[in-house]
Amino acid sequence: MIFSFDLLINAVISGILIGAFYAAVTAGVTLSFGILDIVNIAHPAFIILGSYVAYIINATFGLDPIVTAILVTPAFYALGAAIYQIYFVSFERRGQESMRGLAFFFGLLFITEVTLVLYFGVDYRYVEAPYIGPTLHFATLDIPLRILVPSLVSLLLIAVLQLFLARTFVGRAIKAVAQDQLALRLMAVDPIRIKRIAFSISIATASLAGAFLIIIQPVEPSVGREYIGRVFAICVLGGMGSLPGTVIAAMLVGIVESLTATFYGPSWAPAVSFGFLLLTLAVRPAGLLGR
Repeated sequence: MIFSFDLLINAVISGILIGAFYAAVTAGVTLSFGILDIVNIAHPAFIILGSYVAYIINATFGLDPIVTAILVTPAFYALGAAIYQIYFVSFERRGQESMRGLAFFFGLLFITEVTLVLYFGVDYRYVEAPYIGPTLHFATLDIPLRILVPSLVSLLLIAVLQLFLARTFVGRAIKAVAQDQLALRLMAVDPIRIKRIAFSISIATASLAGAFLIIIQPVEPSVGREYIGRVFAICVLGGMGSLPGTVIAAMLVGIVESLTATFYGPSWAPAVSFGFLLLTLAVRPAGLLGR
């Protein structure tokens, strides 16, 4: 291991930026798993699906991938609403959402990945945008715009979600649906409709994260598997249902992974980051901002 202060600073900055991206990737899980208690292990599949939609439109029309993701957000919202309705009718309403619901989402993950492989193959796909090539230089700091731009937009996404949950009636109802559904019914609010909205938002945020992912790195259908454990780990580490906790946890994981990859090698990064997760939960079982 060769220690260098310049390497240390660059690793920390890189970890913060990657952490911001991890926060966007995990935001949907924070809503579906942290608040609604729906174990959507297919979440990374919708991230990759968002990546491929951004790729298709970018390759066909040359449209910026972030703009593309914003434009197709309503379509992914509608997809999320349809998936939740199937999940509710088939499993949740019958009280079978634990194992059978988990199998349902695993099936979605498998079907999505296989469909993408059959149509696009296993070759890596990438997008083109003016900010993908250049790098900002500040003294000894090197910050690639392909990481900086998605990270900043990721933080903007989290801020908008947090304002929505805290300042709107529907947002407060989403946070309340996991606590007291009877109270919501007494206020003439349908908990099922609120859960459908929340789950739809989680899928819409996954599509946005997918566009950020394909900007940062080329993708192929199986890349999503790398994020299954990571997103749930960050969600639990930050505190179930806490978006600010998700941001803090994601940045901590990003910094730990970046430092480990820089000084010890990339192969150690996942093991060290999950070790950090276990150590933190041993000290604070509810997560960083959990109650």
